[in-house]
Amino acid sequence: MGLHLIALEFDALSPERLAEFWAPILGRQIDASRRTLPGLVSTDFELRFVPESARKTTARHRMHCDLTSASPEDQAATVDLALSLGGHRVDVGQRGDEGHVVLGDPEDNEFCVIESGSSFLANTARIGGIAGDGMPETGYFWSRVLGWPLVWDQDEETAIQSPEGGVKITWGGPPIAPKSGRNRLRWVVEAGGDRHEQLARVRDLGASLVGERPDGTELSDPEGNEFLLVPVRPVRLSTDLRARTPGIGGPCPRAGAPSDPPRHWPHGRGREDDGAHARPHQRG
Repeated sequence: MGLHLIALEFDALSPERLAEFWAPILGRQIDASRRTLPGLVSTDFELRFVPESARKTTARHRMHCDLTSASPEDQAATVDLALSLGGHRVDVGQRGDEGHVVLGDPEDNEFCVIESGSSFLANTARIGGIAGDGMPETGYFWSRVLGWPLVWDQDEETAIQSPEGGVKITWGGPPIAPKSGRNRLRWVVEAGGDRHEQLARVRDLGASLVGERPDGTELSDPEGNEFLLVPVRPVRLSTDLRARTPGIGGPCPRAGAPSDPPRHWPHGRGREDDGAHARPHQRG
């Protein structure tokens, strides 16, 4: 047994409030803790909201969610729903013609609602991408840790995806803003087999030990981004809403060949040919 990505953890001033915001947007149920959104299919990761008293201090997070849309109407409905639930528009220097919409949740966690027809995020999930800051070496690190192949590796930009499909995780290369304090978003990785052996393996690949937590071991990747290594636990999937429509993340087809270049690269370099969307940390 190896290492498996099982959750994205958010620091939250009000975990229950954020769970209530994200649940209808993603079409998920809130679990009994009122702080976790289990996945709907095996390729989904959970969203976990954990208590944190410190407010956000960085201008933008190092990573954010990209939500897919089945149609222009679906994109507009997602934006309207997010705004009605307490979200807000975020100005990251957009030109206004990119096609995607940049929003923030009630605690200012940025996310993008991508226009329909994105070839790069086609056949992924409702959370089609997690776009982040990072050099290629960080993408290579996570590819080796998770055993996910690279589906893009060009111009200092990298992306990985599970062989089973689902979300694509991307790193946009330079420029990268200096890290300021502990990240408020972090991955949770489950260690199958001997957790001590898996911990040693991850450290051999380039991770650094941050410290022990009651629920696992906190480490950081080669660029200092924290993540949590936890022991195996029973799989939890939401019992409802398993039959999802395109754009709300139906069962995910298998990943495409790594050599298939994305026409719509999610973090964008201001390319005029495809209207690729800019990440929250970039000005296009």
